Amino acid sequence: MFSKLKHATTMSDREKLRRILQQQRATLTSEQTMAGSETIELDQSRIGRLSRAEAMQDHEMSLEVRRRREAALKEIEHTLEHLDDEDYGLCDECGTAIAEGRLVLNPAVRLCIDCATAHEQHNA
Repeated sequence: MFSKLKHATTMSDREKLRRILQQQRATLTSEQTMAGSETIELDQSRIGRLSRAEAMQDHEMSLEVRRRREAALKEIEHTLEHLDDEDYGLCDECGTAIAEGRLVLNPAVRLCIDCATAHEQHNA
């Protein structure tokens, strides 16, 4: 296990990732606050079945955006809580180090590119 750990992220890398995560959290929280102030209601004043269907679709899309934003916030919080764990930066599947570039793009990522690719192919 030590050989895998020495490839894990350094403290300065983790601080950089922490700043990225905090910025992402601030952005999502701000978006959530702005979206939360807008009440999601179906427009009952529209006339006709197509207009109602369109309004329902808009409503569902708004709810899905909200759900995805909330899921992303939970993932960011989870990652921030575990950023200092000794196994952060190691793939949950195979235990190898996740590429630094991959972590910078998405600090919450839990799989190396090989395992993520295999997972996507298996679920396709």
